[in-house]
Amino acid sequence: MKRIKIFDTTLRDGEQSPGCSMNLKEKIEMARQLERMKVDVIEAGFAISSPGDFASVKAIAEAVKDCTVASLARAAVKDIDRAWEAVKGAADPRIHLFIATSPLHMEHKLQMTPDQVYETAVAMTARAVGYCSNVEFSAEDATRSNWKFLARVIEGVIAAGATTINLPDTVGYTTPDEHYEFFMRIRERAPSLEKVTISSHCHDDLGLAVANSLAAVKAGATQVECTVNGIGERAGNAAMEEIVMALYTRRELFQAETGVLTGEIMRSSAMLTNITGVKVQPNKAVVGENAFAHEAGIHQHGVMKHRGTYEIMTPESVGLNKNNLVLGKHSGKHAFRERLASLGYSLSEEDLGAAFERFKTLADKKKTVYDKDIEALVAKEKVQIPRTYALNSFVINSGNKITSTAVIDLVRDQRSTERVSRGEGPIDAAFKAIEKIVGRQLALEDYQIGSVTEGEDALGDAKVKIKNSDGETFSGRGLSTDVIEASILAYINAVNKMLHVEKEGLREGKIDASWNKILHK
Repeated sequence: MKRIKIFDTTLRDGEQSPGCSMNLKEKIEMARQLERMKVDVIEAGFAISSPGDFASVKAIAEAVKDCTVASLARAAVKDIDRAWEAVKGAADPRIHLFIATSPLHMEHKLQMTPDQVYETAVAMTARAVGYCSNVEFSAEDATRSNWKFLARVIEGVIAAGATTINLPDTVGYTTPDEHYEFFMRIRERAPSLEKVTISSHCHDDLGLAVANSLAAVKAGATQVECTVNGIGERAGNAAMEEIVMALYTRRELFQAETGVLTGEIMRSSAMLTNITGVKVQPNKAVVGENAFAHEAGIHQHGVMKHRGTYEIMTPESVGLNKNNLVLGKHSGKHAFRERLASLGYSLSEEDLGAAFERFKTLADKKKTVYDKDIEALVAKEKVQIPRTYALNSFVINSGNKITSTAVIDLVRDQRSTERVSRGEGPIDAAFKAIEKIVGRQLALEDYQIGSVTEGEDALGDAKVKIKNSDGETFSGRGLSTDVIEASILAYINAVNKMLHVEKEGLREGKIDASWNKILHK
């Protein structure tokens, strides 16, 4: 079987998805999870796009040891130089440069002739090769490019030293049959492709990204570019978990396999959801809440007789646990630790103690604590930032005949501060009271409230996004069986992130000097 490399661009293309931005610590945490999952390449970011992106690429390059770490760069001198500065500390650095090759892009976006594009592609590939031997060239909008011209560019950049050629379906335009034919024909017209890694990068505008990626594998591609949960520009990218499990489940058909540890898939998906606050739909393939759920009686009966009747892959193969042992308020720390281990988590004694205390508090409020409740608690501890403010107490008065008021008491440096505010409802009043304590006027960009599990005593899961006066956005998350308390905790969490960024000097232009401090915390 041929080996298919998995090129994960969650931290670059995926993060460009609206609402999916991550801070430095979260990017490093996600990169380490991708490394544990054994993806082949992590595209850490677009180094020249901002000081923040440069710092995160550099941090990931030095933190990750078992994967190739790549930075994206336009086919331009400054981009390539900056990309190299960011990735040169990696165990296996890669420069990934691109330029558009379709007539539409060359005329309207680049305003360059085909000859100018060719010359630029070759010259900039040679410059990148001068820095490192692992160079990937992407022909942006390749699937809408002229065959003859695309083949000419490919031959030119391979001669200049490119070791991977990526042929993206940048706008998700092709269909699987077209994509297969595209790869077969371009291999015929550019014979030098047989000497390098051939890569596919598909977007999901027509819902065909995964199907097109698999068609490319059938046609000879040996690398697939994708993201966790399929996040990315517009409708997203090809979903990594779907590609990996399709190749795993139908390996005899594709005669291909990856090196990904599939048992880490659910953990990776959940981590990304917890960091970005963007959930996957319940019926999402592989990682959706209902992907391995059976409600219909016929299905339940079939699965009880033989799992293969309605399951083409096992829950265990993607990291789900079948254990139905119920944890409650009488459970001890040992049982809690064992359940965490079965879910794939290994925490320090300090983090375990904090998570256990949160679990005991929750168990006093709920009849049943589910695995998803526990994962939510652990995820909150996993990417926790220092708590500048902590909630001491709150009192809410609200009704359809009175103006909502909130009395919020927060603790900072062991000193309690209480403020009262009115608002258009209890949540608005509470948030305004917090702003008074913090002494900042903040804009609420997004607010979501949901439940981790089902039932009247379900754990409320609140997510907020706030924007400060500098236009920077910060996300926060709060968990409680009381949805108002969960909302208040989420807002405080976002405020603490904002204050932490300011205190550590993590704003644009200052990140480069302080990322190492965060990395080793």
